[in-house]
Amino acid sequence: MRYRKMGNTDLQVSEISFGTWAIGGDWGSTSDEESLRALDVAMDAGVNFFDTADVYGSGHSEELLARATKGKEDKIHIATKFCRAGDIHDAETYSEATVRQYLEGSLRRLGRERIDLYQIHCPPLSILQDGRVFGVLDKLQQEGKIQHYGVSVETVEEGIYTIEHSRAKALQVIFNIFRQKPADELFQLAQERGVGLLVRLPLASGLLTGKFDKSHRFAENDHRNFNENGEKFNVGETFAGLGFEKGVELADKLRWIADGRGNMTRAALRWILDFDEVTCVIPGFRNVKQVEDNLAALDVPSFAVAERQKLVSFYQTQVRESIRGAY
Repeated sequence: MRYRKMGNTDLQVSEISFGTWAIGGDWGSTSDEESLRALDVAMDAGVNFFDTADVYGSGHSEELLARATKGKEDKIHIATKFCRAGDIHDAETYSEATVRQYLEGSLRRLGRERIDLYQIHCPPLSILQDGRVFGVLDKLQQEGKIQHYGVSVETVEEGIYTIEHSRAKALQVIFNIFRQKPADELFQLAQERGVGLLVRLPLASGLLTGKFDKSHRFAENDHRNFNENGEKFNVGETFAGLGFEKGVELADKLRWIADGRGNMTRAALRWILDFDEVTCVIPGFRNVKQVEDNLAALDVPSFAVAERQKLVSFYQTQVRESIRGAY
């Protein structure tokens, strides 16, 4: 495993880390026993950073992380998120009293006294511009309840605003071969200001694994079924804003990236890790096999300059105009 410094903090995190939305819920059926085995495999391989949220399975993913990391709290870093258990447009959701309530709930479920990275969970730009939530987080940091704080953003504009108007030490962004805009407008600024970049949806909700065809149907309790068009939350969180059939069509045109790299999953993760500005990539998982496959991206060849240019052109000419929602 290789490690990267998160911005200008003292946190060194595994460049492949993991998100735990899938094991908490909204990605179809899961097995806690398999989830715990997968977490153990990841940690045994050197993974020392996991991302979660208080709403993933109504706190279930935090509870699973507590079980998996018991006795390893000083070695395994955890990032969690808050605000989406309330009305994200209501200023009261970000008041000191409410944020403290969210934080104490996460600390209790995680079995920890401090959160390594506490993130606002995709708030509206207006909340960031209001700014009072940053004062709350500064206070909690001074009290030692959180080590660092950051923001999970939906758009480049939100990311830029956060960097320029807060003491946030990390941004969590959607970035993959289908969603390249952050590399053009955000990455350099984050690096210059010492802000870490955590990359979510690196496989575009599974599209970039290449395992789906247009006839595939997802389970009723899988957000890829009930949020394809943004019915429940931001459309960009599902298939990176592409409709499923369009995403399958585009993914089929990318099968060449797997040449010499084992499969599309490993290639898609490798492409992201080739960006020095990225702190870590946080793919999701539901079983040991997926963890092992994701970790294998560490050992596949980087993309040549010509290949990278080809992928930029592909995004600009064939993908960008099909992405729905602000990003």
